[in-house]
Amino acid sequence: MSQSGQAKTINEEKMHEFLGKVVSDFGAALSSTLGYIGIKLGLYEALANSDGLNSIELAEKTNTTERYVREWLLNQASGGYIEFDSENQKYWMTAEQKTALTDETSPFYVGGGFYVLKAMSNAQPRITQAFQNGGGMLWGEHDSDLFIGTEKFFRPGYQAHLIAEWIPSLTQIEEKLVKGAKVADVGCGHGASTIIMAKAFPNSRFYGFDNHQTSIKNAWSRAEKAGVTDRVSFEVSPASDITDENFDLICFFDCLHDIGNPVNAIKRAHETLDSDGSLLIVEPMAGNSVEENFNPVGRTFSAASTLCCTANAMAQGGTALGAVATEEVLKEVILAGGFSQFKRTTETPFNRIFEARN
Repeated sequence: MSQSGQAKTINEEKMHEFLGKVVSDFGAALSSTLGYIGIKLGLYEALANSDGLNSIELAEKTNTTERYVREWLLNQASGGYIEFDSENQKYWMTAEQKTALTDETSPFYVGGGFYVLKAMSNAQPRITQAFQNGGGMLWGEHDSDLFIGTEKFFRPGYQAHLIAEWIPSLTQIEEKLVKGAKVADVGCGHGASTIIMAKAFPNSRFYGFDNHQTSIKNAWSRAEKAGVTDRVSFEVSPASDITDENFDLICFFDCLHDIGNPVNAIKRAHETLDSDGSLLIVEPMAGNSVEENFNPVGRTFSAASTLCCTANAMAQGGTALGAVATEEVLKEVILAGGFSQFKRTTETPFNRIFEARN
């Protein structure tokens, strides 16, 4: 059909609906950058700790320039991230907005996501080249805010669910951890998950592994601040080369899909796991068909996968599972790695939790 023929088939109402969707996405994309600025410069924090501020007052409290703050406030209110009191011409935040944007101890905190969005957007030139020429972009080559944002984004969920739900869903692992067990945290990053477990189970010993040296350095620093260095250690190591400690539990938190050769990583886990131990695999929520990912969560994770997860695996010249790998694909990797049992034990709106055993 010719272009003129296609034009005749356009439904004007549907066209305007689609254009409205695109403009909304334009606004969301630009506003995410302003969200990052709001977190980094303490604009949300200052608003949250007040009864309402105008642009002059907020600029004074944050030592920023009023003219930029004025525009920022309008943008944030138009997106529903803050509120506007037209009577006194001041901006304020609801309890829900305060929690989600300023309380890093809350499971509802999403502030770290703005760091991730900013960092992944900065990867665009490299990823565009990869689309054209193949290859990818290693995790450690990204904007450093990616590492900060990943910790900030995932830690609240780990804090809320790891000890209370995920570990209890495994086969007799909680009892072992209480008595004293050995645990490997593969792809530990800044050690958020490692430290959460170490605090909860003081009789156990925890080993964090990551191939990113700067992240391991930060993990040691965070462990020292948390007072758990007597039972944790961190080592720069790829997943396929972790040390053999006859572990009772080996964890892959939101990282198996990033690894260039996930089967080799699972094979190494199989070699270093006690015969009665468990593998804990936490993966992003995804459907078992393409259509099951046509939702906000699938849209977000597939975008992150394109810009970071798949790109990291491709840069390693290996298999790119991606962040929306189906349960069946994950099962194939686990079985190929030597395990005989694989099942989903629980889930959250953003995560699938699996257990593998011999």
